[in-house]
Amino acid sequence: MDSKFFLLPCVLLASISACAESPQQQFFDGLSSLCGKAFEGKVTQGDASDEAFAASRLVMHVRECSENQIKVPFHVGEDRSRTWVISKTDFGLRLKHDHRHKDGSEDKVTQYGGDTREAGSPEWQQFPVDAYSIANFRENGLHKSVTNVWHLGLSKQSFSYRLTRENRDFLVEFDLTRPVELPPAPWGHK
Repeated sequence: MDSKFFLLPCVLLASISACAESPQQQFFDGLSSLCGKAFEGKVTQGDASDEAFAASRLVMHVRECSENQIKVPFHVGEDRSRTWVISKTDFGLRLKHDHRHKDGSEDKVTQYGGDTREAGSPEWQQFPVDAYSIANFRENGLHKSVTNVWHLGLSKQSFSYRLTRENRDFLVEFDLTRPVELPPAPWGHK
């Protein structure tokens, strides 16, 4: 039998397998492909409460990647307190915000976020606030945050981090076409 006829089913199976990959998995893989790189961004949508962010150098660093989790420190000027943690779940993806103090200890408002509830797309994933986060926000007097929805966007040109809720729409976009020098480790990480 001619070997090219033997290979044809393998090629078809490989393409079917790639097509069957969920949008969350495609998004996760796309973000994983940036592992070890850092990118500068800017606030492209916000309000007066975002002036400190807008005036600071913003750098995301796709720093740690495993089969099930990606850690992306988000540096705001010299402030290295924030790390986005994107994890696979049995039903999609989870976004958590790991907030640390300079000494590495956890902030009282940390590990908040949510899980995807819909398939989304390879370019956009949405994370409505989860029950743990709602309780944490209420406990700490952050009542406006109990309706937060976070959105992550990914294209060949940019990565986007967006926070929406009533009367709030904050968006930071990072230029993926121009990697920058790697920043120092985020607080609480080596």
